[in-house]
Amino acid sequence: MNRAAGIAFRVVGAAFFLWFSAGWTRAQAPPTPPPAQQAADGDDDDNDNPFMPQPAPALPAGMKGSDANDPRATLKPGLYDAGEAAKGLKHLALVKKPDAFQLGSSDPDNPKVQKIFEQLGVGSNNKIPKPMQLVIAQLAFSNSDLAFQGNHLFQGNFYGLNVFDISNPAKAALLTTLVCPGGQGDPSVYKNLLFLSVEMPNGRLDCGTQGFAPEPPQPEGAPKKKGPPAAQKDRFRGVRIFDISDIKNPKQVAAVQTCRGSHTHTLVVDPNDKDNVYIYVSGTSFVRQSEELAGCSDEKDPSKDPNTALFRIDVIKVPVAAPQNAKIVSSPRVFMDPRTGALNGLNSGGTHGKDKPSDTNQCHDITVYSAIGLAAGACSGNGILLDIKDPVNPKRVDAVNDTNYSYWHSASFSNDGSKVLFTDEWGGGLGARCRPNDPNKWGADAIFTLKDQKLSMTSYYKLPAAQGDSENCVAHNGSLVPVPGRDILVQAWYQGGISVVDFTDPAQPFEIAYFDRGPIDPNVLILGGDWSAYWYNGYIYGSEIARGLDVFELQPTQYLTQNEIDAARTIHVAELNVQNQQKLEWPRKLVVAKAYLDQLSRSGGLPADEIASLQKGIASAEGSHLGKSDVAKLKGMAPSVEKAAASSNNPADGTRLRGLAEILKNPSK
Repeated sequence: MNRAAGIAFRVVGAAFFLWFSAGWTRAQAPPTPPPAQQAADGDDDDNDNPFMPQPAPALPAGMKGSDANDPRATLKPGLYDAGEAAKGLKHLALVKKPDAFQLGSSDPDNPKVQKIFEQLGVGSNNKIPKPMQLVIAQLAFSNSDLAFQGNHLFQGNFYGLNVFDISNPAKAALLTTLVCPGGQGDPSVYKNLLFLSVEMPNGRLDCGTQGFAPEPPQPEGAPKKKGPPAAQKDRFRGVRIFDISDIKNPKQVAAVQTCRGSHTHTLVVDPNDKDNVYIYVSGTSFVRQSEELAGCSDEKDPSKDPNTALFRIDVIKVPVAAPQNAKIVSSPRVFMDPRTGALNGLNSGGTHGKDKPSDTNQCHDITVYSAIGLAAGACSGNGILLDIKDPVNPKRVDAVNDTNYSYWHSASFSNDGSKVLFTDEWGGGLGARCRPNDPNKWGADAIFTLKDQKLSMTSYYKLPAAQGDSENCVAHNGSLVPVPGRDILVQAWYQGGISVVDFTDPAQPFEIAYFDRGPIDPNVLILGGDWSAYWYNGYIYGSEIARGLDVFELQPTQYLTQNEIDAARTIHVAELNVQNQQKLEWPRKLVVAKAYLDQLSRSGGLPADEIASLQKGIASAEGSHLGKSDVAKLKGMAPSVEKAAASSNNPADGTRLRGLAEILKNPSK
């Protein structure tokens, strides 16, 4: 760990007190006690600014870095006037953050800055340099994840939540601002219920903004105080539940406390239980003391305390008709060694040939895919596979690790469940990790095939464009783009922007579209860029940490046709919580057939003359609005397509041909 990175961890991890991502802990620093007082500990490094750009070390032997000649590598800096580069993505709108979620000052001496520090429990006697105080205060208003329902978009923030009307995506408009600090504000939504993750110690049961008063300074010469902040009966860390029946006036109806708070959570819908929904809580922060929440223990050796709050997730059961009765119903030990019963049964296997293996005691994010009864957990030192047929008692069925991975962060299944794409948040999102000398297997996506509940590593994908020393950049949150016949993910890379990747062939993923801005500041690393980028009902939405809400639409390129884009637009869902992955099923519309034909033309999966004949038949059927004779002709073409599917040596083309044949046999309007 370099000197500046160490200070950054102590400042952000202690003063800001959110362990913004536990990946920062693993990748940048040894375990550090969490009290706010730690930020005041002075040493010879305190005048250094850890947010000043740090040059990347030389590439390890045999490794490649990102492309410094890509047009995204040299964009003009700025907050709202940064240079932009795009391919295959049209930027429709940027809706700036509302005033309530803006610090409103660039002056570190502004009283607003000190007010934020007091809310975080850091006294005015702290020795944090003024420039760093400003950066930390700005972090307290960072945008986080997204959820969707109908024409509403829910954007989390460390200071609360914003709701947008997206009935016209190009003119998305702020509808509701809910001020409720506590970070990191990850949302999910189900019917009339909204769930919000809270992990910071300034979170209050009443959503108050006052936080808690700093503890008095230690007398001169007294030992430095370590450990969690003083117990507070009004502190809240866990999952809030709001009734959003009145979307303009959300009402908190429950607040379920957890020992480690909720860094993220996953909504789980059991197809066999219509009366309840479940929340998988991933806690990555410090364990609060038992005086604040009974039963909490931070014992790192589970043989000494089998009830430790480490080495587990929590499952909350929420009665849909009575959410006020929500409660934790289980705390599955998903890292247990099934042979010995040891709770700490998994470890990281080491990182980058430097860090020693360490026990895995937390999940950062869990993606459930109820349609196939599985979940993929990105759990700090490991990627894990869970059987969730009994959602209250998920069981681990496989686990993997990778010495190229620093912090397993999130996961996505392919729609057919044959692949899992994991992300590595090397540097915790606070570091520049996409520079020319940063290895393209570190801070990247890892693509696994999945067969018989076993994961097999296939390849890596990393943002190909180099970013600067002042741009935080690493793999982060994304979702599937529902192009039939292909596996496509749109993904956020913080200040690396948005990248759209095709991983249909898991051994050869490649980028098909992108959008990027220049750095917020060329001289200081200010946290910004897209936290998440998700496809929802025909558009892509990006949660821009510092700027607001981005809205995009796909444009045709040599890698993606208009037919494929139009076919993706046939998929509409009533709600989208990306970590609760839904199985996509395309309608038997002719535009979907045309998308398959474009793909078969691109891959050579059918002879050109047969493709031309099919295209002519489809055009005729469209022109006659599915006239009886044209539909009969299409049906007559189906057997030859089925025959081609049976003989295809390309699995992707076989899937496309079978899908095409089904549409030809019975097209729908």
